[in-house]
Amino acid sequence: MSRRTSSQPWPVAALAVAALALPLVASGASAASATPAASATGAPLDSVDTYSGLTFTVPAGRNDLGQPQTCTIDADLYKPHSASRAARVPAILTTNGFGGSKADQAGLGAAFAKRGYAVLSYTGLGFPNSGCKISLDDPGVDGVAASSLVSFLGGAGSAAYTSSTVGGTTGGAGNVAVDFTVLDNAATHDPRLGMIGGSYGGQIQFATAATDPRVDTLVPLITWNDLRYSLAPNNTSFTSGVTYVGSNPGTEKIGWAGLFFGVGIVDGIQGAAIDPARNVGCPNFVLEACRAKATLDTLGYPTASTTALTDRVSVGHYIDKVKVPTFLIQGENDTLFNLQEATATYKSLKARGVPVTMAWQSWGHSGGTGANSGAAPGELDLTGEHIEDTYLGLRIKNWFDHYLKRSSVSTGPAFSYFRDWVPYSGSAAPAYASSGSYPVGTRASWYLSAADQLVSSRSAILPGSKSWANPGLGAPASYTEVSGLEGQVDLPDGLTVPFDTPGTFGAWSTPALTKPLTVVGAPTLDVRFESPTVALTQAAGPSGQLQVFAKLYDVAPDGSVTLVHKLISPVRVADVTQPVHIELPAIVHRVEAGHRLRLVLASTDAAYKNAYAVQPVTVRASPTAPATLSIPVVP
Repeated sequence: MSRRTSSQPWPVAALAVAALALPLVASGASAASATPAASATGAPLDSVDTYSGLTFTVPAGRNDLGQPQTCTIDADLYKPHSASRAARVPAILTTNGFGGSKADQAGLGAAFAKRGYAVLSYTGLGFPNSGCKISLDDPGVDGVAASSLVSFLGGAGSAAYTSSTVGGTTGGAGNVAVDFTVLDNAATHDPRLGMIGGSYGGQIQFATAATDPRVDTLVPLITWNDLRYSLAPNNTSFTSGVTYVGSNPGTEKIGWAGLFFGVGIVDGIQGAAIDPARNVGCPNFVLEACRAKATLDTLGYPTASTTALTDRVSVGHYIDKVKVPTFLIQGENDTLFNLQEATATYKSLKARGVPVTMAWQSWGHSGGTGANSGAAPGELDLTGEHIEDTYLGLRIKNWFDHYLKRSSVSTGPAFSYFRDWVPYSGSAAPAYASSGSYPVGTRASWYLSAADQLVSSRSAILPGSKSWANPGLGAPASYTEVSGLEGQVDLPDGLTVPFDTPGTFGAWSTPALTKPLTVVGAPTLDVRFESPTVALTQAAGPSGQLQVFAKLYDVAPDGSVTLVHKLISPVRVADVTQPVHIELPAIVHRVEAGHRLRLVLASTDAAYKNAYAVQPVTVRASPTAPATLSIPVVP
C-alpha cells in the first residue's frame, strides 16, 4: 500500500512539460486584454495587431552529417496598433522553455505590444511546428537560426502568416513586413532589440547575443551557466563560479536528464509532419546528445565527448562573446538550474565590465512558494494589464524601457532576493531585499566535533570520528526529491522527506539557536575524508572515486526536518588523501530561534547515479585540523 502526494495523476510527459516549459506569469495573473486599457501606472495601453502562424525557413548551422541545414520556424508577431514608419517602436524576441512553444509567450507578446514594443514569439527548433532537431541552444545552430529573426525585425523581407487580427478585425492569410521598428542601422537591418524567456528560452538569448551583435539586451530567467554542472554536478570542481575547466567529472542527475529526453522525444513524434527527419537516428536530438545521454546512463558521469557538447551549448564557456546588458533572474526553488548557475554568469559578466543585474525569485523548475507552484503573489506578471503591480514585472518593463526606449528610469538594485518569511500585500517588493552587489553579508563558521556536533569555536572541538558506507550496486539509501515529478509520485507508507538510512550518512548539528539566523548565499565545507578502500580504486577513474552528497537541514524543536527547497550538493572526490572544498547549494532561508542547523554527508541520493562499489568512509573531528562549515549570513 502506498500514498500519492497529490490527487492529480499526470502522465510523465505532461509533468515534464509543466516543470520545464514554465510560463512567465504569476499565479492568478490576468490574461492580456484584447482591448485598449490603462496600465497599473495609469499610462494608456495601445491595442494590438496580431499576425499568427508566420513561417520562416532559415539557415541553422550544420546537421549530424556536417551538412549545412535550413530549418522551419513557426512564429507570431504582436504589433502595437499605433506603430508605423513615422512612429517606430523597439522590438522584443522571445521563445519557449523546453517542451513548450510560441503559445507560451502569447500573453507576454500582447502585453508588451500594448506597452509599445513589437514582439516576435517563436517556437524553438525541435519543438512542435518548428523543424530540425533539438540542439540544446547551440550558438552555431539555434543562435544562427534566431539571427534571421533579428533581421526580419530589422526590416529584411517579409513573412507569410495564416491569420491576423488588425484593428480588432480578424482576417485571413497574407504577408507582413516589419517597417515599424526603431533601427540602429538600417543598412544591416539592425533593430533596437531585447530578448526575454525562461529556462531553454533563457539560454537561447546568450546563444543569439554571442552570434549576433545586433541584440541589445537580455532578460534570461531560470537558465543554466554550464549544462555539465546542471545534469552531472560535482560541487568540488568550481574554477570560476560554476564553470568547469579541466575538472573532475560529477554524477548524473538521472531524474532531470530523463525528463529532458522524454519530453524531447515526445515533441519529435508530435512534430513529425513538420520535419520527419527529426525522428531519424537519434530521436529529435542531435546525435551528440543521444550519445551523451547513453554515456551518462551507463557510466554515471560525463566523458570528454559529453563535455565537448555541454561546453559548446553553455554560456559559461563563451561568456566573453556576450557583451550586452543582462538582467539575470534565477529561482530559489530549483533543483535543475540552481542559484549557482546565475551567480557564475553574474560574476563572469561583471568581471568583464558588462552591465549585469541579478534577482533571486521565489520560484523555479521545482515549484514556487505556494500550493500552485508558481510565483509568489505580486512577484511576476508579464501577460496582463498589471505588469507594473508586480515586483519583477515592473523591473523587467523598466529594464526594457531603459535599454530599448532609452528612458531614464532606474533598472533597480544590482542584486535582490526574495524572502519567504516577510509578510506583505500587493506587490512582492517588501519581500525582496536589495544590495549593490553579490555576495552579501558575512561568513559564520561552525566546526565538526565529536558527538555529532557543530560548534562555533575551535577551542570547543572534541576529537572523534564518524563513519558510514553506501549499500553498493548503485542502490540509493537517501531520498530528497524526484526532480520535476514532486508531488506526483507514490511514496512508501511512513517515509518522511528527506530520508537518510542509518549507517549510510554522517550528520553534525548545532545547538539550538538563541536568535534567528538568515542565510543568503552558498555555504561551504572544508573537510578531509578517509577511505582506504577508495584510495586503492580512485586511480582507475571516476567510477572508483568517492561519492558524497552534502546538504544542510533546518531542524525544528519538535525534531521535524526541512531541507531548503530539496537542494543538495553531489560530490565526486578526485583524491581522498587530500582535503576537499565543497560548495553547498546557495539558499535564502531564515532559521528561527530554537532551531538547529544540521550538516548531512550522505553516501547516496535517489535523484542521482550512485556508486556501484561499497565505499566505507570516515570523517574525523580534530582541533588541530578542523573540518569547517562556513555559512553566509545577513543581519
